Amino acid sequence: MILFTADPVVACDEISLASLRPGSTARIVDVDATGPQGQRLLDLGFVPNTLIRVLRQAPLGDPTVYDVRGTRFCLRRTEAKRVRVRPA
Repeated sequence: MILFTADPVVACDEISLASLRPGSTARIVDVDATGPQGQRLLDLGFVPNTLIRVLRQAPLGDPTVYDVRGTRFCLRRTEAKRVRVRPA
């Protein structure tokens, strides 16, 4: 498993991006970059130290729309679980 991290110290307040609710803001801590899905997240700008905001969720909670550096992305829960964040 390859993790792309900004800080080698893992804090206890880190959570999965999938667990954030609409209106929340967080800072990306690390991304599980294994496989093509993980690499694609990095390529799209989901990199450590980037602020991310949850804009809205589908009625059943999947998928969710996120704002990253002024661009909106729609991710499924399985993709969002690859991203670890620290709530801001």
